[in-house]
Formats: sequence, C-alpha cells, structure tokens
Amino acid sequence: MITPSTFSIVAYDPRSRAWGIAVASKFPAVGAVVPWAEAGAGAVATQAHANTTFGPQGLALMRDGTSAEKAMSALLSQDSDRTLRQVGMVDAQGRPATFTGDDCFDWAGGTTGDHFAAQGNILVGPQVVAAMASSYQAASGELPGRLLAALQAGDQAGGDRRGRQSAAILVVKAGAGYAGFNDRWLDYRIDDDHDPIPHLVDLVTIHDLYFGESGPEDQLKIESNVLVELKRWMAGQGLFDGNPDDVWDDATRHSLRQFIGNENFEDRADLGARLIDRPVFEHLQRKFSK
Repeated sequence: MITPSTFSIVAYDPRSRAWGIAVASKFPAVGAVVPWAEAGAGAVATQAHANTTFGPQGLALMRDGTSAEKAMSALLSQDSDRTLRQVGMVDAQGRPATFTGDDCFDWAGGTTGDHFAAQGNILVGPQVVAAMASSYQAASGELPGRLLAALQAGDQAGGDRRGRQSAAILVVKAGAGYAGFNDRWLDYRIDDDHDPIPHLVDLVTIHDLYFGESGPEDQLKIESNVLVELKRWMAGQGLFDGNPDDVWDDATRHSLRQFIGNENFEDRADLGARLIDRPVFEHLQRKFSK
C-alpha cells in the first residue's frame, strides 16, 4: 500500500460558520483522498494509510451531534489497521481531535488548538506541525486565507521529508457554493506539481477575483475615464467599433455585456447601476492595457 505522506490542518471559523481543510503531500492528487467536509457537520482529514470511509462516516456521526473526539474513537475502534491511520477532525461546534497511529512513519504527530487540529506524517520533524499551528493562530481574515497561511508555514518549516507533489483546499459554508446551490465555498487542487502550494494560493486568488464581493467604497462608476478605458479594451477585442469616448448608450451597454460575459465577471459588475468592482477593473487593466 502506498503511504500518502501528508501534512494538513482542519479548522472551523465560528464567525462565518465555515469548516475547512488544507493539505499538502508527496503523493499525487492528495485532494482526492484526504479532505472531507460538510457545512453544519464538520471536517475530516484522513491520511497516512488513509481510510477514506472515515470521511463520510465521520461527517455522518458529527452531523448527528457526536463530538469530533467521540466520532474519531468510534471510527478507530472498528478499524483493525488503526495503528496505520492518521486523522484530524473538527465537529459542528468546532471541537477538534487528532490521532496518529503508532505505526505511522516518522516524523508523525499532531496537535489541537482553538477550533483546529494540525497533523502530519513522514515530516522533517515536529516543527512542521508547530509552524502550522502557530501560523493559523496568528493569521487574521477569513478561513481560506488562514488555512493557506498554515499550509505555507508548514511547507517553509520543511514539510514532507520526501518532497512536494500535490496540495488542496476544501472549505464549506452553507449556501457559499456556486450560485448558492451547495456549500462548497472553495474546492481547489494541484494534483501533480514540483511546488504545488504557491500554485494553490494562485487558484484561491483567482477565485477571490471572480467570486469575491466589494463594498460600496470599492465599486467604480462606469463613466468618464473608466468608461473610456473599457471601450478601448472592447475595441481591441473586436467587441466595439465606435469611438472610445465617455458616452453611454445602447451600443455601449450591449458591447459591455458581451465583454464582461467573455471574461466571466457577470457577478462583479452591475450594468443596470453602471458599476464595476475595482479589483476586476484593475485586473482587466493589467490584462488589456499593454
């Protein structure tokens, strides 16, 4: 059996009621094996000689109100190979639990803190898990950023002693999925790369660009120089054949709707109110003002 050497963090954010896992490994497509999460239930990381049934079964137990500690004990008690397993869990209330079997390859271990559990196996040493815990506790902002900060800290502390290959992040929150139809706020993977964590961070940055929200103070009115610039970029893409002036008319609205749609920024612009989010405008500026 291949052993997915892995370091991971599972956590709960009580402010946003979100649960998540970030994980990295010298193993292909670790995101297909380790992370499991469900809004209102909890999160599970199953690794080392991973028993993937721990994901759905652990979530089912915690969904019914069982604590992470008791759910983990129930899963391990039925597993004849439990000494080969490593597991991290947080439940619906954010209570953490971690387990490392005696037969996991060194260095292997874990720690828990306020609403999180960090663990790893086949690591360069205990400093990896310690760095993850310290970074997570010190980080501010929303859960995805804090998870990534912890993962980066573990990597910088030496990470997996066999090297790097894949990384993943899974964060759930009720109604946070695409168009509000599911709970998958973030679900990104780098499956085979020589340095996966920076590329995972890049994907999350792109996610924030497409699906983030700007407050009224960070929205631009589509008028004056903003409108002129947009017309220039649309003309360069063959979507507008008029003058790049600051006149708003039906032709401009039609072209801009097509342009915004081509760039997949429908959720970041309100053409009825003639508004565009500043981060999106700045991204388009970098892309087309060359």
